[in-house]
Amino acid sequence: MEKKKKKRGGNKIPVIIDAALKVFGEKGYYNATISEIARQAKVSEATIYEYFGSKEDLLFAIPEEITSRGVEFLEAILPFVRGAENRLRAVIYGYYALYKDNPDYSALVLLDLKHNRKFMNTEGYHMVRRAAGLLMGIIQEGIEKGEFRDDLDPHLVRSMVLGTIEHIFFRWHLLERKEELPDFVDPLMDVLIRGMSKRKDEPYHIHLHLAERVEEKTPTLGARKNRDNISTD
Repeated sequence: MEKKKKKRGGNKIPVIIDAALKVFGEKGYYNATISEIARQAKVSEATIYEYFGSKEDLLFAIPEEITSRGVEFLEAILPFVRGAENRLRAVIYGYYALYKDNPDYSALVLLDLKHNRKFMNTEGYHMVRRAAGLLMGIIQEGIEKGEFRDDLDPHLVRSMVLGTIEHIFFRWHLLERKEELPDFVDPLMDVLIRGMSKRKDEPYHIHLHLAERVEEKTPTLGARKNRDNISTD
């Protein structure tokens, strides 16, 4: 069913989206019902249908709403981040934080939406592409400005980054989030920069994560978690 035009009055869309995420996360998309989502959102079923024509329309709208929050934040801060390498780190960490801090959302994206061909024709998919476009633009910028090797294939590098992130979170969800999810951003950046950078004389771990710098000045924050225990099963 074609999605109805969204009405912004009353700001109910974020409330419905958050409720749908919670219900989908607990019940699974196929077992969830509009009535359960309405109860969770504390609105009537009719109100939900004012904004979304069907449960599937609601499913497809979630990435548009949730991903847009992260994309808009990154687009606001990236102009103030110097260097393609640091900008690349910021975007990768953005993906990490989005998926880790919103586990119901990352489960929905990886376990349901990625396998739905109809999703590719939705506004939500265009928002996902917009996020991937940020990553692509930074890789191309690094090549053009001489920070990265000029023989790199930007599409391949982007696929490597997104594939790694999705694999780690996919496995995390399959294990029902029972094992601790390490911060893989620095190890991934180490591998990427060693392969992408023209600077061959730099030591392997020259770039410290922001959290490490903070901990150096504020020991009471505690030791950093081990980031190297990432399984490739």
